[in-house]
Formats: sequence, C-alpha cells, structure tokens
Amino acid sequence: MSEAQSSTGVDEQTVRDLTAFQRNILMILSEEPMYGLAIKRELESYYRTEVNHGRLYPNLDELVDIGLVEKSELDKRTNQYELTEAGFEAVLDQIEWTASKVATDDDRAAAVADIVDSYC
Repeated sequence: MSEAQSSTGVDEQTVRDLTAFQRNILMILSEEPMYGLAIKRELESYYRTEVNHGRLYPNLDELVDIGLVEKSELDKRTNQYELTEAGFEAVLDQIEWTASKVATDDDRAAAVADIVDSYC
C-alpha cells in the first residue's frame, strides 16, 4: 500500500482535496445514514440558504465514486447515503487537522475539549 493511500485504500490526497461542501456532507453523514432530502435540509440549515439538487446530488455521487459514501436504495424513488469506513477516517482526519491549527495553547485546547465534551 502506498503512503498516499489510507488503510481503507482511498487516496489521501483525493480526500484532502475535497471541497468544504463535500466535507460538510461527510460531517452530516457521520451522525447517521440519511436520504438525500434530509442531507439537503441539514445543509440548508447550516448555510441558511437553499441548496439546489444540481449542487447536492453531483457531490454525493462524487463522494460515492471516491469511496467515502455508500449509496443504497430505500425504495424505488429514494436513495440512502451512509459514510463508509474511509469516509469516517476522512472526517477524523479533518477534525484532527483543524484541532491542530486551533488548539495552539492550553486555553484553546481546553475550549476545543469543552466543545467535544458538550456532545458526549
């Protein structure tokens, strides 16, 4: 396995080149599997504006193609999207990198820890 691939076989550079929109989709799916409209609603809540289908579904398809999200059929009209193990690793990688930039001293590290603790 090359250094450029994670333990799940997904290219790490590809993961690190994801757009913020794609990373936000992964974050949403880290909570639980969802169908497209539920993901759309979560994104709209975060962005406080409409997210159109022409933006959402091509990004979901790309995340599926990369191997970070798995797509399954709930019924004939509705697909469900779920984070793969590689997708979860991508979320953890982003959190770790972000924390390393934010938690630069004890006070900031404590503030980050407080955020994490409030959700546990």
